[in-house]
Amino acid sequence: MTSPAAPPKSSIDPAEVERFSRIAAEWWDPNGKFAPLHRFNPVRLGFIRETALAHFGRDGAPRQPFEGLRLLDIGCGGGLLSEPMRRLGFSVTGVDASERNIGTAAAHAAEQGLVIDYRASTAEQLLAAGEPGFDVVLNMEVIEHVADPGAFLRDTARLLAPGGVMIVATLNRTLKALALAKFGAEYVLRWVPAGTHDWKKFLKPEELRGFVAGEPLEMTGPFGVAYDPLTGRWSRSSDVDVNYMMVVTKPAA
Repeated sequence: MTSPAAPPKSSIDPAEVERFSRIAAEWWDPNGKFAPLHRFNPVRLGFIRETALAHFGRDGAPRQPFEGLRLLDIGCGGGLLSEPMRRLGFSVTGVDASERNIGTAAAHAAEQGLVIDYRASTAEQLLAAGEPGFDVVLNMEVIEHVADPGAFLRDTARLLAPGGVMIVATLNRTLKALALAKFGAEYVLRWVPAGTHDWKKFLKPEELRGFVAGEPLEMTGPFGVAYDPLTGRWSRSSDVDVNYMMVVTKPAA
């Protein structure tokens, strides 16, 4: 008699999933607990769009320049990135370990008349199910919340189709990030609930490179993002001490 296959090992941190599940209903409130993400979203969206246009050689003039391409938004939360990606023409799959987040995301997409494949799942489960590769994987502000960031990064990269591109956004483990992203954002400005971030889980760019060393991948960056307190806006920056993004590409077959 054949023993049933063991479930795939998960890099998900249950405590982190529960933390975000408790405030799932607030994802789409621009003045609520996710207000910082709403303010941060324009610069993220611009970077994703520019990177994908260049990578796939697409013309940015049409309203839906990415029609025909599949995109995975891993750790999608309430869908703040999934929805604009769908509007840009991608066929979008949004995955989150929190069923509450997925419920919020699916309900909001339905209200907007957007067809998005939302799933309460993990990267490991997608791989175990033999999910076909995605042209784009968005790995945005997730890796600093998982239990095993190296395994998580490698697994999400394995979900790329040949010739695909993954964008990773995270926080740098620097004293500046400790002051601004942890104490400043949580206890002084109160942008996010206290305890949202664990500075020890912030990641340096060289650590991300180390996680995929030996994999058939190319990684470029870091590309910095900085906040201007005078304008209240986020913008691209040469400063990578707090927020930054990396671009991972998988060679075409």
